Amino acid sequence: MATRKQTQAARKNVRKAQKGAQQKRSLANMPKATKTALGKQGAAVAQRKRTGASGPKTRAELYEEAKRRNLHGRSKMGRDELARALGHG
Repeated sequence: MATRKQTQAARKNVRKAQKGAQQKRSLANMPKATKTALGKQGAAVAQRKRTGASGPKTRAELYEEAKRRNLHGRSKMGRDELARALGHG
């Protein structure tokens, strides 16, 4: 059970994080090309989930496969790097 002081500190931290995210508006401040690429990637993942196809995989799915194969340096790799290292294209 958390103490009263711990609970107050946690609430303060949550409010601080929410305020920072609201001020930063990171998605709104991205270049249009980046937002478009993110949207296309999200749509491709959603399509794969609906149809049950084998690709393209999300970074989390690729990371889990890399973990099973004991691929070194996987935690520092992005989605594309993981796909290349695993031979997914």
